[in-house]
Amino acid sequence: MRHLKLLGALSALAILSAALPSHASDHKLMTVFKSPWCGCCEIWTKAMVDAGFKVEIRDMEDLTPIKKQAGVSGELEACHTALLGDYVIEGHVPLQAVEKLLSEKQDVRGISVPGMPGGSLGMGYDENARYTVFAFGGSASAPAPFYEAGK
Repeated sequence: MRHLKLLGALSALAILSAALPSHASDHKLMTVFKSPWCGCCEIWTKAMVDAGFKVEIRDMEDLTPIKKQAGVSGELEACHTALLGDYVIEGHVPLQAVEKLLSEKQDVRGISVPGMPGGSLGMGYDENARYTVFAFGGSASAPAPFYEAGK
């Protein structure tokens, strides 16, 4: 059993490393790790494609190793984890927050919408829905508000 867990962790690390783009020109290349049966993740991913991102989907039954390797704490977890250049995008982050992250090039590891808030992108999107996108890692040593949706 221990060998299977170690093998799983090593496989996740290899997948995560292989998913990181090697060139700055790949800033629109996104790898989304999600469960194979999650419909809301499909909706979010399609919205990213429609916005011009090149998306590679990696279906996995257990995302725990990916989230751990990406530095996503339990309080920030959501149903999918995406890698975009050097950034982690966790959960139903709205397109506006992704664009803000890319344009401002902030010193953070990533941004997250914890849980699955109603009205967020992929969860019955409502542009007036209010929820917070948090930044984490890098200069944001503790999760800090990054973007307020619905304002």
